[in-house]
Amino acid sequence: MIYHIDYVSEGLHVKGYLGLPPQLPRTLSHKMAEAVDTMHGVTVTGTLACSILNREPASFEESSNESPKLPLVIYCRGGIGRIGAVRLKWVEEFSAQGYAVFAPAYRGNEGSEGRDEFGGADTMDVISAIDWLSRISWIDSSRIHVLGFSRGAINAAVAAAASPHISRMILWSGVSDLTQTYEERIDLRRMMKRVIGGSPAKVPEQYLLRSPLHYADRIPCPVLLVHGTQDEQVLVQHSYRMLDKLRECGHEPQTHLYEGLGHRFPPPQHAAAIHRMFDWLKKGD
Repeated sequence: MIYHIDYVSEGLHVKGYLGLPPQLPRTLSHKMAEAVDTMHGVTVTGTLACSILNREPASFEESSNESPKLPLVIYCRGGIGRIGAVRLKWVEEFSAQGYAVFAPAYRGNEGSEGRDEFGGADTMDVISAIDWLSRISWIDSSRIHVLGFSRGAINAAVAAAASPHISRMILWSGVSDLTQTYEERIDLRRMMKRVIGGSPAKVPEQYLLRSPLHYADRIPCPVLLVHGTQDEQVLVQHSYRMLDKLRECGHEPQTHLYEGLGHRFPPPQHAAAIHRMFDWLKKGD
């Protein structure tokens, strides 16, 4: 089950999606959603039925009145605006692994107030969400993980560096140096100059603050890097550089590199990558 959420981040109403495991009885899912609705500044505004029919064996009792303690994955979307919007299919696939999943749309997107700054103030939309999610009774606050896809790697890295609640981080096809992205992606330069306030030569500090490499020495949790070696949107060199930087900082990051794959994976490889990622998360759980 997926619930549409409205929550307050720095005084702005921001939209997001909360996915619960499809193995849960529907009555229990609704009960858990009601607990979310009681959080200050958070409103459940609607529901979307889960389309995953091939459920794994349920581990939750239909007759149970107790909400299970669930681990949580914060899924940080990529792109900006309609490009790279939250992929509800991913919310479903992640929650089918037995996790609660929350995906913020970020300010300025999907009816949210404010303006998406491409890894600027919108990073607070992730940090604000972590704050209220960690206080929900059925969330296991010791097992809150963050996953950033593409540009979402910026939001994920900032959250991991700032929030004490993050226990593991996954960067999937993730940007690590936004100046490098500016040089590589001529098609994005106009948007980046408009949203960020100029080129890297004009506002270098703004690009630095939007680069996960800048936060590597402040990320205390284990890190997994996932990337296709033929990614043409975010070159695999971004993950190589993040890997080297994390090692310099004393980390032992893990890598899942997929030879010949691009920015998004074909369905069979995508499904296998998800299972492999969640196996890594569960080792820490």
